Amino acid sequence: MAFFSVTAGASLLFLVPLYVDPAISTLSHDFIEKPTLCTTTRREDLVGIFNCSWSSCREGCTSDLYRCVHIYVTFVEQNITIPENMTTAADYSNFTSDMEQSDEATLLVNIKGCGYPPSVTCKNFNGYYGIEGAIFPCFYSRKNKTVVLTSYNHDDQVAVIIHFFAVPFVITVISSIALCIMHCDCRCKKDRSHRRNRPQCRRPRIENLR
Repeated sequence: MAFFSVTAGASLLFLVPLYVDPAISTLSHDFIEKPTLCTTTRREDLVGIFNCSWSSCREGCTSDLYRCVHIYVTFVEQNITIPENMTTAADYSNFTSDMEQSDEATLLVNIKGCGYPPSVTCKNFNGYYGIEGAIFPCFYSRKNKTVVLTSYNHDDQVAVIIHFFAVPFVITVISSIALCIMHCDCRCKKDRSHRRNRPQCRRPRIENLR
């Protein structure tokens, strides 16, 4: 029981910053659930810690940024349905040619702009989305329309919170309560046993004192 309590509690220290916090942040931005179309307007490859306060994609979320890539896009803000038979850039271009584009926004691989291989591979991300004029499905934030993601699924984010926070937290609480009950039960039994085994002092009779 103690093993489960310690293991679940320790796992929260790693799972919360790596998975739970990004999932909560993603949900709080209120991204659109159906994709729209984005067009890459420009890409900046920068060097220097003062120029790299953020990056569209980086592998590793704890190290300082000395090299970064900024990818800027515009998107179709109106509600659209992307035909399934669209596969080429020419198809996307013809589809959006008469649609009004939004102001320029930043494109991120996820809400934190970072991750770890194999789920995040910045070479492929920058190579595909960092080409000026590239058109692709994307999701923008309703609360902050300067933030755009290449992929988003509301149910997946909820599942991350349940699996990586709710489950370990419940295990930690239940196992901790069970340990407390077991500990208190043992203490109570010891106390009762000690009282039964303690010798009792006999009160002297009055006639014996004469």
